[in-house]
Amino acid sequence: MLIDSASLWYRAYYGMPDTLLAPNGEPINAVKGFIDMTARLVNQYKPDRLVLCLDGDWRPSWRVELFPEYKSNRILEDGEEEEPDLLTPQIPIITDFFDAIGVPLIGVDDYEADDVIATLSTTEAGPVRVVTGDRDLFQLVDDLKDVKIAYLAKGISAHDLVDRDWISKKYEIPGERYGFFSMIRGDASDGLPGIKGIGEKGAAQLAQIFETMDELIDAALNSDSRLKPLHQKRILESLDYAKNATKLVTCVRDVRLPRISLKLPAQPIAINKLEKLVEDCGLKTNYERLKSALGW
Repeated sequence: MLIDSASLWYRAYYGMPDTLLAPNGEPINAVKGFIDMTARLVNQYKPDRLVLCLDGDWRPSWRVELFPEYKSNRILEDGEEEEPDLLTPQIPIITDFFDAIGVPLIGVDDYEADDVIATLSTTEAGPVRVVTGDRDLFQLVDDLKDVKIAYLAKGISAHDLVDRDWISKKYEIPGERYGFFSMIRGDASDGLPGIKGIGEKGAAQLAQIFETMDELIDAALNSDSRLKPLHQKRILESLDYAKNATKLVTCVRDVRLPRISLKLPAQPIAINKLEKLVEDCGLKTNYERLKSALGW
């Protein structure tokens, strides 16, 4: 099980009341929610491996070079990513807690968590379940290897398990072409415009006909009869974006990762540190739930 950590802690933060406080009076809602959500997912999917995947850089330099506006909508005046004030101090508690448990946390400089997840979903034996609220990772779905997305948009209790058939029904495209479809449609949350003037419906129509962005660009440049004139016009107007879209949007599958065991820990690896965190932050009940899920 590969957890898109930032996606999960944002969901925990907004899903749990900020009136949940640690003994010192500081908000602890994201921490409690993250631990409980992880416990529920482990109970449901019973993985033998578990990884918290982190952003080494939420805005990698090479993606910004390809497209300077990449995630620029999230940048504060100091250059940092916009983040709720009450969430920020809780993130180190989450990472320290799982580090003490013995769950590996993996992030690599100049790569996003998505790239770490893509690499592990490629290199690790299946089945693989990716936990996220981010549609970008639908591109990783692989029915043959049994890579599926536990998509949390509807919450933990009603979340979808996304395979290629789910994608086909939801977007009316071949399930393996989601990445290409998303390049055309764009993603406002990442500051990606897509092919301007072609929305989700038009993107789906094009993804039914073409397989790659290179093929679509070639069709536009050569007035392919399968292209509507308006679509051809829009593609040519967005040619600079289109030429970089594949590298920009596609998750990297060959990031160099540390060689560490991903197996579920049989016991905490730093029990003193863990017990202090549990006591200082008032996490006893949450810890007990996770212990039960882990079979301790």
